Amino acid sequence: MGPEPYLEHIAKAKKSVGIPIIASLNGVSTGGWTRYAKMMENAGADAIELNIYYMPTDPEVGGASVENRYCDVVTQVKNLLHIPLAVKLSPFFSSIPNATHKIDQAGADGLVLFNRFYQPDIDLETLEITPHLDLSSSQELRLRLNWVAILYGHLHADMAITGGVHTADDVLKSMMVGARVAMMTSALLEHGISHIGDVFQDLRSWMEKHEYESIRLMLGSMARRAIPDPSDFERSNYMKVLGSYAIEDANSVGDLAVKNSL
Repeated sequence: MGPEPYLEHIAKAKKSVGIPIIASLNGVSTGGWTRYAKMMENAGADAIELNIYYMPTDPEVGGASVENRYCDVVTQVKNLLHIPLAVKLSPFFSSIPNATHKIDQAGADGLVLFNRFYQPDIDLETLEITPHLDLSSSQELRLRLNWVAILYGHLHADMAITGGVHTADDVLKSMMVGARVAMMTSALLEHGISHIGDVFQDLRSWMEKHEYESIRLMLGSMARRAIPDPSDFERSNYMKVLGSYAIEDANSVGDLAVKNSL
């Protein structure tokens, strides 16, 4: 889908539904970012997500240069728009708190954590690089939970979690660490749009069981600054994590070791 069909798609979607339409923009040049962002706003988008899909490969390019590129794009696009602007971020910054702070100061209204970078595979028969896309799983959510929990309360921008949100439990965890949005794509591709209804029903059931009247009551309740031991979100918890692993059937493992020795 090229730029013109996508703009038409935004306009049609805006006319067809009663929920906000958030357009996604992946540009290259400064002029491209700003021009198409304005065109998306004019087409009816209620907000825009900048998908700054930039993977540095030049060893001469430092981390600060990469962060400045993000900030420059955000500032220039934000100055043209009258609608909210979100920025989808990579988990590969050398200091995520510092990078998110700079992008927040540059004018972003929301931060989306994290992008899933395209990672090609190798065909051993043809010796060619092949595209390979795997849908996410709930296990990928942990990276997002960790960083949103750490960042919560330190940014003006709202935070959204993307990558690993499949179930009502995943949504609840996202809200508890401080996200205002839980984004779901892979689960809908796997189970269909009706999966949204199942997630909402499970959310209501959990909230009724645990006497939560609204999502707002749980927002940030499990963030780093809200728990008694903040080190649970830091590497000082490393040994505790390793110690949490337990072999399910020690006797079976012992029997196997004996058999192998024979």
